[in-house]
Amino acid sequence: MNENIIMKGWKVCGGLTLLFLSSASGMMFPQQNQDEEAAFAKKRQLMVDEQLRARDITDRRVLEAMERVPRHLFIDPRFRGEAYEDNPLPIEEGQTISQPYIVALMTQCLELKGKEKVLEVGTGSGYQAAVLAELADRVYTIEIHEALAKQAALTLRRLKYERVEVRSGDGFFGWKGQAPFDAIIVTCATSRVPPPLFEQLKEGGRLVAPLGDTDEVQVLTLVTKVKGQARTRAISSVRFVPMTGEGKKRKK
Repeated sequence: MNENIIMKGWKVCGGLTLLFLSSASGMMFPQQNQDEEAAFAKKRQLMVDEQLRARDITDRRVLEAMERVPRHLFIDPRFRGEAYEDNPLPIEEGQTISQPYIVALMTQCLELKGKEKVLEVGTGSGYQAAVLAELADRVYTIEIHEALAKQAALTLRRLKYERVEVRSGDGFFGWKGQAPFDAIIVTCATSRVPPPLFEQLKEGGRLVAPLGDTDEVQVLTLVTKVKGQARTRAISSVRFVPMTGEGKKRKK
């Protein structure tokens, strides 16, 4: 069934911009060809088997989520043929959608059980938020590029990810009005964990982020909050686009 969605408006709230959506006629989403969708589903299954299970992705719930979320619908149609390949892909505003393995790895680090409230910094296309929504109770995601936030919100709404809330704003400051969070995922490189994010993490909560020189390779790092202190563990070498906004200013 086609879902017709239009932008209802943007409201500035606490320095962030909150997107409201409503169903209405006027913007049509084409019905997906069943044969095409079946072909994508087959590619998605191969992606999970060959890129995730064959490596170190062992969390059953993460694997099942990656099997369900249609990654090809979160990227530019020009690149949909590459949607399930083992590499990142470009999206608008000079940003990227991470390779499937990195999405799964970061998600697995959070050890989600289903009842968590999760914050994502760096919505991008909305794909990571969709994966998180398959595994947690609520997902709050912030994107500094307003155009990306709008498009991600539309895509998520179209695919009925109703437990995801999207805002346009500077993720360095987190989302104070919804804190504390059980888990936080940062999908852009930063030299260190922004203090507001650590403050908004629950005691015992887990935060995963690419840390290090934002112009070079970073270290994907898991941070656990223990008695108010950060306990860190290096996971893997990665390369992410740098955090902008306040995060970029703090680097100088």
